[in-house]
Amino acid sequence: MQRARVRLGVDIGGTFTDVVIEVEQKQFSAKILTTYSAPEDAIVEGLHRVCKLADVNPGSINQIIHGTTLATNSLIERRGAKTALITTKGFRDVIEMRSESRFEQYDLNLTLPDPLLPRNQRFCVNERISAQGDVLIPIERVEVEKLIERIASDEYESIAIGLIHSYLNTEHEKLIRDVIKEKLPYVSVSLSCEVSPQMREYERFNTVAANAYIKPMMKSYLGRLEDRLKKEDVNCPVFMMHSGGGIISIESAAEFPVRLIESGPAGGAVFAAHIAARYGLEKVLSFDMGGTTAKICLIKNQTPKTSRVFEVARTYRFKKGSGMPISIPVIDMVEIGAGGGSLAHVDSMRQIRVGPESAGSEPGPACYGRGGDRPAVTDADLVLGKLDADNFAGGSIKLKNQNSESALLSGIGEKLDMSAVTAAYGLCEVVDENMANAARVHAVENGEDLSEYTMIAFGGAAPLHAGRLCEKLGIDRLLVPPGAGVGSAIGFLRAPFSFEANRSVYMKLARFDPKSIRLLDCATLRL
Repeated sequence: MQRARVRLGVDIGGTFTDVVIEVEQKQFSAKILTTYSAPEDAIVEGLHRVCKLADVNPGSINQIIHGTTLATNSLIERRGAKTALITTKGFRDVIEMRSESRFEQYDLNLTLPDPLLPRNQRFCVNERISAQGDVLIPIERVEVEKLIERIASDEYESIAIGLIHSYLNTEHEKLIRDVIKEKLPYVSVSLSCEVSPQMREYERFNTVAANAYIKPMMKSYLGRLEDRLKKEDVNCPVFMMHSGGGIISIESAAEFPVRLIESGPAGGAVFAAHIAARYGLEKVLSFDMGGTTAKICLIKNQTPKTSRVFEVARTYRFKKGSGMPISIPVIDMVEIGAGGGSLAHVDSMRQIRVGPESAGSEPGPACYGRGGDRPAVTDADLVLGKLDADNFAGGSIKLKNQNSESALLSGIGEKLDMSAVTAAYGLCEVVDENMANAARVHAVENGEDLSEYTMIAFGGAAPLHAGRLCEKLGIDRLLVPPGAGVGSAIGFLRAPFSFEANRSVYMKLARFDPKSIRLLDCATLRL
């Protein structure tokens, strides 16, 4: 008798960890509060829950596909490893100087985001590769060895190497890596010629620095996850969802964790594209609202829009250029701090503001009864009757209506002289308008008319707000698919195996040679 194919999809979000098991096209799901200190704990708990629902043994799982926001959160919250950047002499300040573009043209007090690595963590070597890939200044191994000895005294956990024009000639970067491996074998190393072999040093240096910054943390987590699964008698292959909407091996993910930055939202876009294909929808607005963020993506002809550069941690709302550019293939979407756990307050102008701060899973919204006392979107949804207090998250969490009312009154109602219900309505209107505004901006930037689109809403909170969002955007058709609450995890199970890489080639337009581009040898990339 042929063994049933059992696949598991796992999505770690800022509030919930979603687990879906698929057995012979039947799906069973569970939502577990994310355990920040050890994310693998929530995965194992969810695994056992869904296995019990599906009546299968954990050892019978054939494949696990996993996506997570851990990498994104680490960059946003600056909780990565102590990282050094080694670059070409004269280019130490590239990641701080940024580009010439001003994302807010007329703001005289424009504040630029701080670079990921401060100046005292950036080092130089005297070498130079030309724009044609020729060696202009040879690199001296003795100088590199002295630099590594200096870096060793500061106890760095990770080192990023980004030299000028290294995507054309990788020799110098690889020599530095060899010296590091010899002198500091315990230190993690990332090369820009492998992570992002493209022109434009600002984006490339940022990308390799981000990769190095999160690499030790992600490598440790993925290793712990594999060990923990083996202890649970789960010995199947584990794959990771990457930002471009495909699946890669856990080994590739550990080496290039920057590819995981948008892995969770990418799964949601794949899920929406799959639903669009099932119903023959040509223009779809994917609306994914979870516990911490809301993600909006345009899908045309059942294919999500993609991009080559993604910005993390924008300091100005909706402003391109105000974040940290990461040069990787990614599904193009707009993401804002508006989720079920987003906290509300009244500002100095007596206006209700929602997000981007979130209650997360610890302590969570006030209605969770875990110590939260500030009003969150979920509290407003509960008071307005949008949630079943006894069956939230599949009945695993019993919501407390009184806690929500108290939080809404103390955080909003008493300051604006309104009841808990009115405060809840005001909170929802503000968060809905925030999301609608983000969708409008995204549509305008892409030259699209949203009135021609169908909205597909999924994620724990999206179906509760999708109707009002459609009204605001002039969308007259809304689809809430089965399994909407764990849509991203289901999307992982629909994603193809893929690893997309970009590489730059210099040539004048007058001498454009299509044949040389098609025959470009990508064998030097470590995939």
